[in-house]
Amino acid sequence: MKFAGIGLVMLAAICWGISGGIADVLMNKGWDPIVISLYRGVVGFICFFVWFLLRFRQNRGISTRLYIWSLIAGVGVAGNFTFYFLSIEASSVAVAATLMYTAPVFVLLISFLLRIEDSTWFKWGCITGVLLGIILLTGAYNTESISVSFLGMAAGLAAGLSYALFIFGFKNASSIGNPHTTLTIAFFSFCLILFLFTDKGEAAAVLASRDIGWFLLLGILGAGLSFILYVTGIRWTTPANASMVAMVEPVTASLFGVLVIGDQLTGIQIVGMVVILVTITVLSVKQSD
Repeated sequence: MKFAGIGLVMLAAICWGISGGIADVLMNKGWDPIVISLYRGVVGFICFFVWFLLRFRQNRGISTRLYIWSLIAGVGVAGNFTFYFLSIEASSVAVAATLMYTAPVFVLLISFLLRIEDSTWFKWGCITGVLLGIILLTGAYNTESISVSFLGMAAGLAAGLSYALFIFGFKNASSIGNPHTTLTIAFFSFCLILFLFTDKGEAAAVLASRDIGWFLLLGILGAGLSFILYVTGIRWTTPANASMVAMVEPVTASLFGVLVIGDQLTGIQIVGMVVILVTITVLSVKQSD
């Protein structure tokens, strides 16, 4: 079952990586990142609601605390999807995906502030390593010829911070209720939040466009199927293994961007990506021990 769990988590990560590439394709066709994010969440919500109905007899009672933590998770995933796509639009799939995976560092910093985690030299060393990787990836070491725009960098880091918020919300909600209940509530709140900020005319135009298939594929791979695979797989493997295998996402996204979309990465940017991903993997494994 251990290898089955690793396989499911890996499939989920591959789906997430491909979803970033699909979003880039849609943005190149002129669609707004917020509209793309909304459809990803709506299709995901439909998948989770069906899952919720199929497991209806296994559902625990829904408490106020479950609603609150699920709502926090929904805010986090809404920010994560939206900022991730904005970062892709302003930079590239590879850069956006790598910056998003700085989430464990934000989790660590928040844990320091809340006194959940003890501050150690190892943890600060990991934070420093990630910052070094970000500087190399974005070209911030040379302000005259920076390779990634400020918007691309800020949106990518905001996606990571939002991902950290989702992790906190989902972890606490799942300790109260079942994952399918948590995801259903979280993505319902996600849809309500993004609907407020979405161009309603453009969102309606998607339904009659030739790109509707891309939107459905994005939602199924990037939300519905991938989250179900991940939640199922994480039960059969350790958090350390899941953290390492999940790094397949930025690698998949990078390969999709370079091979399919034609993104270009410099040698220094590749070194920066490696520094970030290796540091985050080491941190995640150490935190899981």
